[in-house]
Amino acid sequence: MAETITIEPVTRLEGHAKITIHLDDEGQVSDARFHIAEFRGFEKFCEGRPLSEMAGITARICGICPVSHLLASSKAGDAILGVPPPPAAVKLRRLMNLGQIIQSHALSFFHLSSPDLLFGMDSDPAKRNVFGIMEAEPDVARAGIRLRQFGQEIIALLGGQKVHPAWTVPGGVREPLSEEGRQTVLGWIPEVRGTAELALGLFKGLLEKFETESQVFGDFQSLFMSLVAEDGEWEHYDGKIRVVDSDGVIVADRLDAADYKEYIGEAAESWSYLKFPYYKPSSYPQGMFRVGPLARLNTCTHMGTPQADAELREYRDRVGKNGVVTSSLMYHYARLVEILACIERAERLMDDPDLLSPRVRVDAGINNLRGVGVSEAPRGTLFHSYGVDEHGIVQDVDLIIATGNNNLAMNRTVLQIAQHYITGPEIPEGVLNRIEAGTRCYDPCLSCSTHAVGKMPLHVTLHDAAGAVLDEARRG
Repeated sequence: MAETITIEPVTRLEGHAKITIHLDDEGQVSDARFHIAEFRGFEKFCEGRPLSEMAGITARICGICPVSHLLASSKAGDAILGVPPPPAAVKLRRLMNLGQIIQSHALSFFHLSSPDLLFGMDSDPAKRNVFGIMEAEPDVARAGIRLRQFGQEIIALLGGQKVHPAWTVPGGVREPLSEEGRQTVLGWIPEVRGTAELALGLFKGLLEKFETESQVFGDFQSLFMSLVAEDGEWEHYDGKIRVVDSDGVIVADRLDAADYKEYIGEAAESWSYLKFPYYKPSSYPQGMFRVGPLARLNTCTHMGTPQADAELREYRDRVGKNGVVTSSLMYHYARLVEILACIERAERLMDDPDLLSPRVRVDAGINNLRGVGVSEAPRGTLFHSYGVDEHGIVQDVDLIIATGNNNLAMNRTVLQIAQHYITGPEIPEGVLNRIEAGTRCYDPCLSCSTHAVGKMPLHVTLHDAAGAVLDEARRG
């Protein structure tokens, strides 16, 4: 008899979602879906707004990664103005994005995912949370909090506040870093580098413990997409789009973000508000691709900083297949390598005198009626596309969010986990947590995708084909 398991909402994510697992007449998992139940409507209600307001408005999409939207929006504005921002502004934007990636990755690893990793997937759910980490591993918890604080401090030093800074604008930024701010960043570096090394050591020590999960949590063939620099170096702000397959073969390279509609399609399903982007030449849904830390470390040739380059080599040797990492569980590992890279790059930028330059903004009028901005958000490649009239009034908006780019892969991951662990009508808590943990690998920001952060209850029901409830489980 066909049945359906529903997990609603999913916990320790940013936003609201549910998961349904569909069983066939033999009680085997036939399908699984990751439903996004939120609708935000930014694409529509931004119509009619002045271009100058777009960065500030779209940053409100999310309180976790506002900088990502600030940058993508401002870069779309740069394209519409038709003039490049001053070099100092580009470097300052880069610095803020480094802070954004550090604070977001720290939140994901230490606050949202470490309870599963340190306590185990089957541990007591009452303790399997950040408060449990604070009690059992206070030094680890404090280090994670401090690491996130460092990223937020960079954002605040530049933008004046940690959340929703109105700092980046079309044509550049509002003001440079102060000398006091530069010294503040430098003062943090030894501590946060030590924290990054601590976290890497912790995760490496857990690899054997989670060998099964590594093979089940989203380990499949897919494409990977991200920005890379001219020489293939890891990139987070500029560069061109590269697409590679699971064997490391470059499928497409040097793709221009302005032409994204030529290679990215946007599908929709009736059961989710979140788009299903796909790689057009491979069609839907075969054109599934992954973005974010796992993808960036698969598409790049090197990180560009000494310690991160060494960690990238070890990462590929430890968990890669011919240098390519396909298990989504390793998103956690990739995040930690990126944190170290961001710290090294931030330290290097502190020696650049341009950070203190007052020449940080170019003034210009409307020179193009279409602009596309792309940057690497913590969760992956983010696109903002705006059409404006001659007065700079927005006529249409298209947002392709990093979490959306991972949508097909997240659904495939939920299905893979469910098929491995669910064998009948019973709903063990540990199995439910593994399904949730599979989605947490991607650190989805659902509020970005379609906006709330918090602990939500979990409700799972198992239905037969007639809709009768066969089993039910609640958490929270």
